[in-house]
Amino acid sequence: MPTLDAPHPTGDQGFLKHLNRARILDLVRRQPGLSRAELATQAGLTKMTVGTVVGDLLAQGWLDEGEPRPGGVGRPGRSLSLSAGNFVLLGAEIGVLGQRAVACTLRGEVLASRTLSAPTGPPEQAARELAGLIADLRRDPAVAGRGVLGLGVAVPGPVDPADQTLAYAPNLGWGPVAMLEVLAPHLGELPGLRLIENEANAAAFGEAYRHPQPPEVLAYLSLGTGIGAGLAMAGALPGQPTPQLLRGPQGLAGEIGHTLVQPGGLYCHCGNRGCAETLLSGWALRATLGVGEGESLGDFVATHLDDAAVQVALRRAGEVLGTLLVNLQRTLNPSHMIIGGLLARLGGPMVETALAFFAAHQQGRPGLGRAAQVEVCADHLLRPARGAAAQVLARTIGAR
Repeated sequence: MPTLDAPHPTGDQGFLKHLNRARILDLVRRQPGLSRAELATQAGLTKMTVGTVVGDLLAQGWLDEGEPRPGGVGRPGRSLSLSAGNFVLLGAEIGVLGQRAVACTLRGEVLASRTLSAPTGPPEQAARELAGLIADLRRDPAVAGRGVLGLGVAVPGPVDPADQTLAYAPNLGWGPVAMLEVLAPHLGELPGLRLIENEANAAAFGEAYRHPQPPEVLAYLSLGTGIGAGLAMAGALPGQPTPQLLRGPQGLAGEIGHTLVQPGGLYCHCGNRGCAETLLSGWALRATLGVGEGESLGDFVATHLDDAAVQVALRRAGEVLGTLLVNLQRTLNPSHMIIGGLLARLGGPMVETALAFFAAHQQGRPGLGRAAQVEVCADHLLRPARGAAAQVLARTIGAR
């Protein structure tokens, strides 16, 4: 669960300066185009304080300043936005069937990306391969010469909040592993902070962070080789712009792939029986349909979509997905639910079955308002890596 920093003395000028800087950067991030006067009004600061902070941020390369805006009374204001140049945020994802790395501007725009499409091996091998992607990414003309603020790495399993260890990744066969430590020798002198995050959490954070006003509760369902959910909440304090992730004490919140949907059902990779992943996951569909490891599940489904066995498997998976959507709605009451991952792009009836199941279970609930908004991602591939890069920005802005 989110924790709040210990209170600082009111006379701590360094801390107050840090708060003012972070507040202004977040306002410009969420509302690009504000002038100094508008920043002063929205931040509740004096124009002199805002002028000093903005001057420092311009000199440090954090902000870009536009031309004077016509109209109004007095000195024309200039629009301010996060810089499109100067800095770069690096994000990466270690997946079951490949790895990805992305370089983003402070505005979240993708400068360049790299992908390795091959089954992921043991941690040491994965670290070497990912470091190679990152090194190649940094040589890209769009990235070279920019100041690196840090690297965020998304992984396919829960991360222990206490020590930043990947607790387990059952679909990779990994036990507890300190992935950042394994990766460190291969990164050389890469500057900036480093963080590790569950891939669904990273995607959920990125989705909430890009909203000018984060949704009260947002759920991102990641459907790939395995499945999971990231749960992002609006800031814990009134007016706090940075979303918080619901993790749980061991980082297990959102492990919906291992919730029970079929008592006494098939064995799961986690060792239990009847988990959602035994019916709704890339590995389960491959096993059911006889798709080989080196064969594309998407291509197989597209080619055999009219086969009765494919239709049955996809509809059954869709019912499980619809069940998870309903259960998330009933337990967490999110305002937004986003479906992403490789399975979200499969053809056939899986997603439409899930959405119909969800809609059918909204009956008999008078007075409880409208159902959560459900969105299906088309461009899912880089969302966990981009979300990890967004976490680098959020922590850099908040760091003192």
